[in-house]
Amino acid sequence: MALIMSFVSVAVSILYTPFLLLILCIIFLASIGKSLGVRRLYVNVLLKLFEYGRQHIEVAKKLQRSDSSDDEEPPVPDDKPPSAIFKENGINGTKMTVIERDEILGPSPELNYKRSTSQERVSNGVRPDSTGKGEGTKENNLEFHLHHCMDLVKAGMESIIEDQVTSVFEAEELRSWNLLTRTNMQYEFLSWRLTIIWMMGFVVRYFFLLPLRIMIFVIGVWWLVACTACVGTLPDGRLKQRVNYSVSIMCFNFLSRCINAVITYHDDDNKPRSGICVANHTSPIDALVLMCDNTYSLIGQRHGGFLGLLQRALARASPHIWFERSEVKDRHAVARRLKEHISVPDNPPILIFPEGTCINNTSVMQFKKGSFEVGGWIYPVAIKYDPRFGDAFWNSSRYGMLHYLLNMMSSWAIVCDVWYLPPMRRGEREDAVAFANRVKACVAARGGLIDLQWDGQLKRMKAKKEWREMQQEEFSKRLKGE
Repeated sequence: MALIMSFVSVAVSILYTPFLLLILCIIFLASIGKSLGVRRLYVNVLLKLFEYGRQHIEVAKKLQRSDSSDDEEPPVPDDKPPSAIFKENGINGTKMTVIERDEILGPSPELNYKRSTSQERVSNGVRPDSTGKGEGTKENNLEFHLHHCMDLVKAGMESIIEDQVTSVFEAEELRSWNLLTRTNMQYEFLSWRLTIIWMMGFVVRYFFLLPLRIMIFVIGVWWLVACTACVGTLPDGRLKQRVNYSVSIMCFNFLSRCINAVITYHDDDNKPRSGICVANHTSPIDALVLMCDNTYSLIGQRHGGFLGLLQRALARASPHIWFERSEVKDRHAVARRLKEHISVPDNPPILIFPEGTCINNTSVMQFKKGSFEVGGWIYPVAIKYDPRFGDAFWNSSRYGMLHYLLNMMSSWAIVCDVWYLPPMRRGEREDAVAFANRVKACVAARGGLIDLQWDGQLKRMKAKKEWREMQQEEFSKRLKGE
């Protein structure tokens, strides 16, 4: 028994020393803002491995089709509609579709569609003549034809079959398998080569990377709490702000190692220094991604437990805005706190996700107008994740926070791009809704995302009654021939 205990102690000491040295190396590199390039080399190796797996999947599928004539797939015609393509990286959507949309229903009739020439009626009661070129004849009442409302019927049926909203709350599909059984089809047993590669990847992710990342996460959280406590003892002033900036970036860079984040920042000249920073929202780690390169003040509901511990730790070092549950629903109180924060030039920019919910990295949904009513400069930021290495989208209706963190830490990596867009200001005659839509369009265009007008809260609630009534009113006008 003593021999076994001594053997175990020696083995633990042998394994403990490399882990300790690795942790110290990560802390040192994070503190000076440097990287050895190991993570990017690791990502490049993964890309080659995925390509190797894709080639073997195609070969295995061809062999299966040749063995059985019943499993042959019909050839894909060259003249297939543009929408019947496999959508990738959010530029075209998330999944296979057979619908080619010409008109799309929106929250209000003016956002529905662009009328085609066959649907246009001549104003002032003038109808074209039989040739379509003359001035036509005048009528007191317009004649109704069935085709006047068929575009609405067609768009409504398309929405029933495949609506735009539901698809953005599901995980994004991929072109090729990334050796994870939770994405796409499960190809791990398609051939013995793929089985060996998948098993080796499983061992590496769960028996080496996952324990290391959990250790980094635990150490990183306590390191953040300890550092912010030390910063909190300093008197308010420029020294405290500078120390907080360095400490915050160091701690969040260290925490980013627990998900092996590889982040590329673009257009640093537009990096926010004050005011309000708004970004599209895919995951709770969006704040982590942005705070690895800059210091932000956060806004949100006050929590207890573990999240409350982090909130109190962050509040000691920097001015953050935490609301009580009853106060969050008071828009005037939120606006007042925002104005107070941005009125102090030395305060860090406040980070807001105007969508209010996580979207699956393919689209940008309605920006709530509250943060655009405050005034001052708005600094838009576009975040785009590469889904080939791991799905950063948090489907809160399906996975809890612990399950989500486990998926993040057991993924290959989290790779993303961040674009800092030029600051924008509300026009003199522009209302908050129009300004929010203008900012959202810029974020969507830069991040290669689909710009949707729908409210992200449709993830949790039914469509508003007034939306249905507006569409019904538009439909009745068609029936009346107005």
